[in-house]
Amino acid sequence: MTPTTSRNELYYLTIGEASRLIRSRELSPVELTQAFLDRIEAVDGRLKSYVTLLRDSALAEASTAEAEVQRGRWRGPLHGIPIALKDLYDTAGVRTAAQSKVLEHRVPAEDATTVARLREAGAVLLGKLAMHEFALGGPPTSLFEQARNPWNLDYVTGGSSSGSGAAVAAGLCMGSLGSDTGGSIRGPASQCGIVGLKPTYGRVSRSGVVPLSWSLDHCGPMTWTVEDAALMLQAIAGYDPNDPTTSRTAVPDYSASLNDDVKGLTIGVPRHHYFDRRSGDPETLSLVEKALGALEGMGARLVEVTIPSLEYAWIANMVILLGEAFAYHRKNLQSQPENFGEIVRIRFYLGGLFSAGDYVQAQRARSRVKREIARTLQEVDVLATPTAFRPAATFKEFDPVALMMNPSFTAPFNQAGLPAISIPCGFNGAGLPIGLQIAGRPFDESTVLRVARAYEQHARWSDVRPSL
Repeated sequence: MTPTTSRNELYYLTIGEASRLIRSRELSPVELTQAFLDRIEAVDGRLKSYVTLLRDSALAEASTAEAEVQRGRWRGPLHGIPIALKDLYDTAGVRTAAQSKVLEHRVPAEDATTVARLREAGAVLLGKLAMHEFALGGPPTSLFEQARNPWNLDYVTGGSSSGSGAAVAAGLCMGSLGSDTGGSIRGPASQCGIVGLKPTYGRVSRSGVVPLSWSLDHCGPMTWTVEDAALMLQAIAGYDPNDPTTSRTAVPDYSASLNDDVKGLTIGVPRHHYFDRRSGDPETLSLVEKALGALEGMGARLVEVTIPSLEYAWIANMVILLGEAFAYHRKNLQSQPENFGEIVRIRFYLGGLFSAGDYVQAQRARSRVKREIARTLQEVDVLATPTAFRPAATFKEFDPVALMMNPSFTAPFNQAGLPAISIPCGFNGAGLPIGLQIAGRPFDESTVLRVARAYEQHARWSDVRPSL
């Protein structure tokens, strides 16, 4: 890369690449930020990924970053890097609405802890991104248009971090923060062909993030490469006194073993959970198996494992999620039901129909899921599954009720609170991306990232970008 890199190429740099150029003063943060703003102006009218664009403040932040770098005050890998946020992260002085009329005029006074940490790292905030309403609904929502899939604008992006998936894939930001309660980082990552990491429960603060389900919510990065996810996680991870669920467990250097190979690692594959599904998509399963074969060819050992409780994880997840969501939104459901979108309102009301007994039984099932996965992870280093049953659906085909009825590959790791990542593992015949999920032991994001990075470097799907 040289200082003469054209602006048209800048928005397809990775965070790692751009960071190295900024540090060596070969790339201006202002030029980089302007390239993204121009890209947003050129294509987001069709993509609908941004709900709030912070053009002026982004350029001011980039100018500050540039001046600091020129003075030798480089803050780290995110210094001068343009990022965006799912619109449930509080941003001081900037509306945070969670894509709902209920919060249409809400302007927080303070940043979420994660946002504050990104600012401390020198990141440039481009704006706020579209999402499913309150991280649960789906198209349509009660406020703003829904983001479209950059691989084919007739298709959904997956949810609930819809705008994050679309924006990262289309080169409209270098990285984003999403949230994940049952798969809302990993689902859109899979369907948009990017990387999405749900860290261990307690690894990243949720203070200042509009909640969906207190016991299941996770915050994490969505990026183009595994390295970029590691760099973003490094900036936001760690204990936060404002979030009592965060852990004091030491934060390692996530880049230290990122490029190690996978020789000798054992990958557990619960094929019983996804091959015995009549609703499973054959192309998806084939591509995932091909990716697993590639990891085996790189020196990892594949072991078929059985985790019986996976069968119940999605049902338990929905009972817990909807029950906790109803408790949080109950007051507004009573006072302004008309301001909720129809889909999310129906789902929240459903949460109010569950009894205390239902909730307790769901938590008992959750305990079993956690025990069985923990026992399995004593025998293997990581687990691998498809991220989703099938690729993205068209907007016309999208059925939120049917979606709730399908078992989930992602929800068990919300229940167990374990780190899990989705990475691209190919494209189906229609040109839609498919995701591979890797999950690991508590606070062992390093091994999860290592396996994901090894496959990414082997397969090179990150070389393929959507054409807009």
